[in-house]
Amino acid sequence: MPHVANLLTATLLTLLATTVHAAAPAEALKPLVQTLNERLNIGDLVALTKWDSGKPIQDSPREAQVIANAQTLATERQLDPQDVAQLLAAQMEANKLVQYGLLAKWQAAGAAPDTPRPDLGKQIRPRLDELQTRLLQQYADFAPYRHDADCPKWLANARNGLTRDALHDLALTRATGELCIRPVAP
Repeated sequence: MPHVANLLTATLLTLLATTVHAAAPAEALKPLVQTLNERLNIGDLVALTKWDSGKPIQDSPREAQVIANAQTLATERQLDPQDVAQLLAAQMEANKLVQYGLLAKWQAAGAAPDTPRPDLGKQIRPRLDELQTRLLQQYADFAPYRHDADCPKWLANARNGLTRDALHDLALTRATGELCIRPVAP
């Protein structure tokens, strides 16, 4: 009988260790996805400023500057600068998706919402810069788990219920689209 008790104890400890191992990356992913969603929601404010100013959504010099800054920070965090550039490019594409969607909606309605407009340069961009710093740290925390077979499942769970509409859901899907790296079959 002691052999059966030892076997049951070993099995239970193995299950607990596996559960703790799986929870750690899933818990590292959740704050990253929440930060990405927060960044996307700021896209609504950016869209308002673009509506008011008539400026184009595409701002290639600004995007290049943001990516270059992120690549510098990546090196400090022992992250691959190309991976970080890809992550930030995905965030910008997702953010533009939100902006284009909102501008099209407002154009069809003939007006944008009557909400306060923060200043793009003085209020919105500093907030985006602060989020980028947090995003890179959270990405560094999660990066070791990107190749895990369970990553897509963790990602789906982390995204679940975060967005308020189909546009933002699609944008969050784009923003997180390259977080998990699927093994390529030989």
